Amino acid sequence: MASTQLTAIASSVSTTSFERLRPSAFQMGRVRIGNLPQRSFRGLVVKAATVVAPKYTAIKPLGDRVLIKIKEAEEKTQGGILLPSTAQTKPQGGEVVAVGEGKTVGKSKVDVSVKTGAQVVYSKYAGTEVEFNGTKHLILKDDDIVGILETDEIKDLKPLNDRVLIKVAEAEEKTAGGLLLTEATKEKPSIGTVIAVGPGLLDDEGNRKPLSVTPGNTVLYSKYAGNDFKGKDGEYITLRVSDVMAVLS
Repeated sequence: MASTQLTAIASSVSTTSFERLRPSAFQMGRVRIGNLPQRSFRGLVVKAATVVAPKYTAIKPLGDRVLIKIKEAEEKTQGGILLPSTAQTKPQGGEVVAVGEGKTVGKSKVDVSVKTGAQVVYSKYAGTEVEFNGTKHLILKDDDIVGILETDEIKDLKPLNDRVLIKVAEAEEKTAGGLLLTEATKEKPSIGTVIAVGPGLLDDEGNRKPLSVTPGNTVLYSKYAGNDFKGKDGEYITLRVSDVMAVLS
């Protein structure tokens, strides 16, 4: 009985801990570990935080860049189990603490699309991480910000630029032959309903071009595109409108 309970707890920690874990990239030079050849590590990338010396008291982003204070990682699962630092959920959002002066498109001056104090969600692999005043921050381009989160619900996300928020259709519970599927074997759907859309990309004159989809559309999108989020009422994904392949009716 004790063995069974420990197995169940370990399984629960594994599933919850890595559910929204943002993969980190690692880069290593030419090294030899054990008997593995050097070429085994050529494709790896290392991404570590740059520590800003205490003598610097402010960071001012330039151009269309934004400085974000990263949200702290979760230390417990929803069931209350403490997570080791290696398994803590790496957040994909934070608070805007400084913005650049914007950029020039054609003859128009375009401001950064977010303001200081805004709670935002950003792309998984975007930006450069810096440690400033003992806190982790991220400097990234305005275009790497997926949207503004005005509440604690991902369904209320306000997409930016050419991004789209989609509620993912539920996976099929059975095969065509009537066999029940386990969570591990359910096929991840690539169909969903558009919940919200961004204002569109800027043209050469600095004007926004409306997107080709609207809220309420049922769409088919690229299977490996975008950023996945889990809401209280289901799965969501944010992606660029170019990754939406078709509108279904």
